[in-house]
Amino acid sequence: MITRVPTPFSYSSAVAAGDYVFLGLHRGFGDGFTAQIHDAFSQLKATLSTCGCPLERLVKVNVYLKHIQDLPEMEKVFFEYFEQNQCPARMTSTTEFFDGDCLLMIDGIAYRGAE
Repeated sequence: MITRVPTPFSYSSAVAAGDYVFLGLHRGFGDGFTAQIHDAFSQLKATLSTCGCPLERLVKVNVYLKHIQDLPEMEKVFFEYFEQNQCPARMTSTTEFFDGDCLLMIDGIAYRGAE
């Protein structure tokens, strides 16, 4: 069975297919990078919850930063959400965004099957 979490745009915020949840982009809102990454994680958690999956089951993420100098802060914040040896696989890159106020986006894959 495939379940989609729709948005008003041309993508779903998530598509649950079998044991996996494929997350579309989740951007953060707020003043500054730290506020935006925490907001992005809040949105990721809410989307995953809709699919019956906790954040801890996130197995792969792609993080897109507007400014590479935000990488150390991103690393620090990740450890607020994941234990030291329990982080998802990750690819981080930089890019420009359509929305000028956007400092980061995160997408990924979560596993909701049996452990």
